[in-house]
Amino acid sequence: MHAAVITSSDAPPAYGEYPDPVATGEHDMLVEVLAAGLHHLTRAKASGTHYSGAGTFPLVPGVDGVVRDGSGRLRYAALDDTNFGTFAERTVIDARRSVLLPDDVDPVRIAAAMNPGMSSWVAMRRRIAFREGGRVLILGATGSAGGMAIQIAKRFGAAHVIAAGRDTTRFKALEALGADRTITFDEAGVAADVDVVLDFVWGEPAAGFMIPMLTARADRSAPLTWLQIGSIAGATAPVPSAALRAARLQILGSGIGSVSPRDFIAELPELAEAVTEGALDVRARAVPLTEIAQAWTERTSERLVLVP
Repeated sequence: MHAAVITSSDAPPAYGEYPDPVATGEHDMLVEVLAAGLHHLTRAKASGTHYSGAGTFPLVPGVDGVVRDGSGRLRYAALDDTNFGTFAERTVIDARRSVLLPDDVDPVRIAAAMNPGMSSWVAMRRRIAFREGGRVLILGATGSAGGMAIQIAKRFGAAHVIAAGRDTTRFKALEALGADRTITFDEAGVAADVDVVLDFVWGEPAAGFMIPMLTARADRSAPLTWLQIGSIAGATAPVPSAALRAARLQILGSGIGSVSPRDFIAELPELAEAVTEGALDVRARAVPLTEIAQAWTERTSERLVLVP
């Protein structure tokens, strides 16, 4: 069969022949891959920079996808740590880490949406007790995960969503997705009185945002939960001690490990249903798997989806 194969952390995947996968475990299922998203997580795990660790080379990347099982049913599957991912014509999944999909879904749309949507969906459902009517700030809203977070926060009952980002050309699009206010990173005071921060940025920008935001709060004793979800601006952030002492700030992380696999899987059916019914806007572009080398390094606001 054909697959995208990575032989070292500093080289992009190459399309070529690769041995067929074999289902060996009790819950293993050999499936045909229909569509697999090219996510930040996929690149990070392949390069060894993701906190959850990396595989050994050679490896086939791809952490999730829409697949067809042996009985012809469509499934969305999230793979556990494996050297045989979804960037291939066929792969092996753990049936317990998959959910059945309607036969008429768009595989590309589902593959594009589930990973970036899951980040904020699971954070708001499993890491905090978000209350309807809350106010939410999204740091890094101009990316695909941030754009979906706007819609998900609104779906969960947020009364006011502020979207912060650097690409001001995307602000109109964010407002169309439901953002009540769009701001740059220089306007921290505008977001002073939110209840929850969904942070896809971290690094220096997030740390620099904290003090101006916290000092402008009308009531510093009011609880503020900072949910650290992504780290596109840096894996570490110089959080000032004053941020933790001068306000009622709680910093939590949401991701692999802080949320159990069982809890992740439990949220998948409802998220898949929301995507399928069109409740969440998805910006996806299908790319043939043969073009993996070019797609691997492409930077775009669309979610690229590899199609074998």
